[in-house]
Amino acid sequence: MAEQDNGKGRRQPRKPAPVDNTYGHLQPQALDVEKVVLGALMIDKDAYAVVCEMLYPESFYEPRNQMIYSAIRDLSMAERPVDVLTVTDQLAKNGKLEEVGGPVYISELSSRVASSANIEYHARIIAQKFVARQLISYASVIETKAFDGTTDIDDLMQEAEGALFELSQRNMKKEYTQIDPVIKNAVEVIQKAAANKDGLTGVPTGYHKLDDITSGWQPSDLVIIAGRPAMGKTSFALSMAKNIAADYKVPMAFFSLEMSNVQLVNRLISNCCEIQGSKILNGQLQPDEWDRLDKRMNGLIGAPLYVDDTPGLSVFELRTKARRLVREHGVKIIMIDYLQLMNANGMRFSSRQEEVSTISRSLKGLAKELDVPILALSQLNRGVESREGLEGKRPQLSDLRESGAIEQDADMVLFVHRPEYYHIYQDDNGRDLHGMAQIIIAKHRKGATGDVLLTFRGEFTRFENPEDTKLRRGSTPDSGEILGSKLNGGAMSGSDMSDMAGGYDPFSMGMMPPPGGDGPMPF
Repeated sequence: MAEQDNGKGRRQPRKPAPVDNTYGHLQPQALDVEKVVLGALMIDKDAYAVVCEMLYPESFYEPRNQMIYSAIRDLSMAERPVDVLTVTDQLAKNGKLEEVGGPVYISELSSRVASSANIEYHARIIAQKFVARQLISYASVIETKAFDGTTDIDDLMQEAEGALFELSQRNMKKEYTQIDPVIKNAVEVIQKAAANKDGLTGVPTGYHKLDDITSGWQPSDLVIIAGRPAMGKTSFALSMAKNIAADYKVPMAFFSLEMSNVQLVNRLISNCCEIQGSKILNGQLQPDEWDRLDKRMNGLIGAPLYVDDTPGLSVFELRTKARRLVREHGVKIIMIDYLQLMNANGMRFSSRQEEVSTISRSLKGLAKELDVPILALSQLNRGVESREGLEGKRPQLSDLRESGAIEQDADMVLFVHRPEYYHIYQDDNGRDLHGMAQIIIAKHRKGATGDVLLTFRGEFTRFENPEDTKLRRGSTPDSGEILGSKLNGGAMSGSDMSDMAGGYDPFSMGMMPPPGGDGPMPF
């Protein structure tokens, strides 16, 4: 051991500095600053309000300082005075007084400071040291698991991303804003809306009645599109995607957790070109259908639609990919099919309901962060099936599957409902519901609720404005085109084409090439 001169000619062993045995470094800490902050809290009754959103008991490195801050927090939340005597009394009630060093240590803390003028600056130092310690702890766990040869690296990466996400969410604070600049921004939005003759301020859906109610999908909104299986959720989402990206040329991202990219594009081709999915599967197209495919595919080619078919996508992966899509491609809207297939790997939950709540909350936070609307498809529970009558089959907010948090977090909740599926062919107003679908706006935080009636053409996985369908029926259709949605007697299942008679999915394979001489290639 090294020796040092004590100034009297005698040499004595040098005392080693305390180190962290794991890293060979001192853990990030600021013990003197912790004492200053605690002392300031006991001499200024308003000091706690300055630091309460910044500091927690675990933010302090010294255990006894954690106990003292907990006592101060208890007193403040009970709206009782905070000083040396009340803190001492509270620690005694908690059975911690002797453990922290008795009244003497409490008095020493208050005597170290004369004012609380710099308490916010000092509190930030403590908070930063705490975050640094947490990062070291997370890194240590990840490092240990990375050295373990039996660990799945993909799972480990998700765990690491989840831990960092949880840490950033816990420590992310947003400052308040004086109202003047907010008013200015609001007026600019109103002026911009006034300049639009159609009244749209968000991303248009292509469905006029729906746009009249919503003014388009609004930035920072989380929109839930829910329905029972076979109602047409995916068809509705794909129809909107085609309208938004192909017709309006608005950049959008489509995350498909249920289908592959090829399946998704096949359904888009069926939607856009109005060719039955079974024909796309077997390639048995008529000459006029090959011609229609050739012409209408040009509307999809070059569309700013970005598709991701990562199975089991985590909310953390989505966050990373969405940020990049918005930054690099200017994406204005994000669609997810569907919410219950997502996960939050890397975080621990006591139940699936708690995990879905975290996913829902994260999607709303991501929409606000990126300032784009996020549309997430969602399943409904079986409660709808057990109810009787026209109104009984109508979905309700309580039918949302697995978590009430979805309803709470969403700015809008829409239900896709096809009464015809339940052999209901007329509504209360006497309107014919054959081949029709109701888009039920059950929750609208910024406006009215109501129903929008659309034409559902199941054989093409396509939703249309009723007036467009009437216009088409009034003209001469293309040869081989089936009008309306009466294929198989109106029993087409809708969203999930795998529910078709025979139990097969006509979009489960890529589009077959045309047989030789039967028609031109579409590309």
